[in-house]
Amino acid sequence: MPYREKSLREFANRADFTFSETDDHGLHRYLGDFRLANRGRRRTVSNVLRKQDGLLEQDAYVFDYSYRDFGNKHTTRQTVFFLQSQRLTLPSIDMQPESILHKMGELFGFHDIDFLRFPKFSKQYRLVGEDEDYIRHHFTDEVLNYFTLNKGWSVEGIGYYLIVYKKGMLLPAEEIMQLFQRGMTVYQLFRAPA
Repeated sequence: MPYREKSLREFANRADFTFSETDDHGLHRYLGDFRLANRGRRRTVSNVLRKQDGLLEQDAYVFDYSYRDFGNKHTTRQTVFFLQSQRLTLPSIDMQPESILHKMGELFGFHDIDFLRFPKFSKQYRLVGEDEDYIRHHFTDEVLNYFTLNKGWSVEGIGYYLIVYKKGMLLPAEEIMQLFQRGMTVYQLFRAPA
């Protein structure tokens, strides 16, 4: 058994997650509408950790996601938090750290959603989505402040689904709980009141 699988399996036992070496839950079909899942080729989901809420309010996963970049043999791997909940009613949102390529794209008319009251957030992140008014309404000061202070995260959402990850960051087993907690915090920021 590979070291990573063994350490994640041990973590799952300690932290009350279920563990599956492969995508036994059909996560690939849920990920199809996300930008992350449309990158590269040879996309794989592996080392799947799952934690369900007792009242079935949410179904949360942490897993390894990899793909091979088009045009070269480099494989990108990252650890992803994925959550499904009917308390989420998200439009299509795509938030990622803003790069020099994004800034150059603005010169050619590719604009993102900026917030005048949070210029640091707007410099740090590229935020796009289908319904700008809805996104502006749900990116409250609390959400904007959270991501201004917690840099480098990618967040994608659509409907009842949310993913959180850092591109190219495959986290060790010791950091999985931190990612899970961060994902749950992001969920709390976006979920609809009960």
